[in-house]
Formats: sequence, structure tokens, C-alpha cells
Amino acid sequence: MDFPSRGFGQDAQISPPRPVPGAGPGGVNRFLSLLHSISSGLSDTELSSMKFLCRDKISKRKLEAVQSGRDLFSILIEQQKIAEDNLEFLRRLLQHIDRGDLLSQLAKFEEEEPYAPDDQPNGHEQRLLKVAVLVIHDNVGREWKRLMRELGMPEVKLERIETDYRDKLSEQVFQALRQWQSWKGKHAKVADLIQALRGCNLNLVADRVEGKISELNTGTR
Repeated sequence: MDFPSRGFGQDAQISPPRPVPGAGPGGVNRFLSLLHSISSGLSDTELSSMKFLCRDKISKRKLEAVQSGRDLFSILIEQQKIAEDNLEFLRRLLQHIDRGDLLSQLAKFEEEEPYAPDDQPNGHEQRLLKVAVLVIHDNVGREWKRLMRELGMPEVKLERIETDYRDKLSEQVFQALRQWQSWKGKHAKVADLIQALRGCNLNLVADRVEGKISELNTGTR
């Protein structure tokens, strides 16, 4: 079964893995904990099937050395096939081996907040975010899901918001922005919102956000 390779060949140069949020100093990384749990639940037959499905992603030499799910996941992380904010390839592997229980575990992981409630941006950034969120809420309309995808929000979160607030567009937008801030914690930045808006070609909204932020910064000098 072919999966999109996103430009990575079997022997592609491995870039340093992206930092994975979700664990404080001395804490257990929630992403690695998830992978460990999934690995422990795999049978030898299921692991063999997953290795087969990765043949176009991982070299034969590396696959032959894989003895556990942890070994396989370590390689997939190194080759940037899976990450805490990019679980699609792992989801498809689990779908192909028909492990609905592990898929449920994956979905639960995506719904959980990776940051502690007190892990928030500094006071100035929070003021900027409040202004930016108000502007986006009033102007993004039905493009909110496209914006959230550009920001990297898990699809399962977007589907839950849409279901919970069906036919309430304003509330959908509000909840999406609120959950994005909670999901990102102290890493939530106005600059990321503006970049995502422009990535969706919502340039007018981005201009309005920048205008309001400029007014706020001028007023605090």
C-alpha cells in the first residue's frame, strides 16, 4: 500500500527531529509515552505488517534491524514521518492492521491538551493574542477550519468543535481559537496567527490584525 512520501526517499538525509512539547523537566514525554503504549500492544504479526507498509519509507537494512514497535517508531520520528503534531501516517498504519483500540488511543491523545493550564504566554503576548483573536473571530467566518488546519490543529479537535456547536458559526470560531491557544500554551504567538492567515490567503484579515496590534503597541509605549 503506497503512502505519500512528502519528498523523503529511503536514504534521505535525516534532519534533527523537531522539539516535542508536552513534558516538563523530569516529566514523561506524552508523545513518547503514547508510542510506547502502542508498541506494547502490537503482536509480532502486526509489527511485521507495519514494517511491510513502511518498505517505501525505510531502507531494507534498517527494517531488518527493527525488533519492536519502538524501533520502528524511532526511525519514523528521525525521518519526520511522525511527530506529536503529525500523526496521520501512524493513524493509517493502525487502520491497515485493523486496530481500532489503538486508533481510539491515538484519538484520545489528540484531544488532550499538551500543556498545563498555567503554561501560558507572557502578559504582553496575552494582550496581543486577545486583540488578534477578537479580530479573527469577527472576520474569518466559515474559513475557520482552513485557518485552524494551517495552524496545525488536529482534525479530531476540529470535528469535535463542529459537532458540539453545530449551526453556531460564531461559537465554532470562538471555541477553535480558544482551544488553539490552550493547545499551544506558552508557544501561542500572534505572529503564528498572522502567518497562518496569509497562508490561507486571508490577507485582509491578517492586515486588520497587524493594524490592531500596531495600535496596541503604539499605545503602550
